[in-house]
Amino acid sequence: MSPVLLSRTLDPLLGIFTGAFAYYLYENNPRTAPPPEERLGELIRWKMDKRNKEEEARIAKEERVDWQNLVQEANKKQ
Repeated sequence: MSPVLLSRTLDPLLGIFTGAFAYYLYENNPRTAPPPEERLGELIRWKMDKRNKEEEARIAKEERVDWQNLVQEANKKQ
């Protein structure tokens, strides 16, 4: 088992905070800042838009029903 720095519960929280703070500094430092279209918020927004469009296309595909064919099949069963 690895040594404990502060406590068993505080060490993971410290690690998460350190990582999040480092990423914040990376995105906001003028030297290392990525272009605006490559920032995390923009990338998440792009991915969500892409997923929403794919979901809408899938739903639209599922909703396409040949009603005349369904009515003919129902009439045949009667």
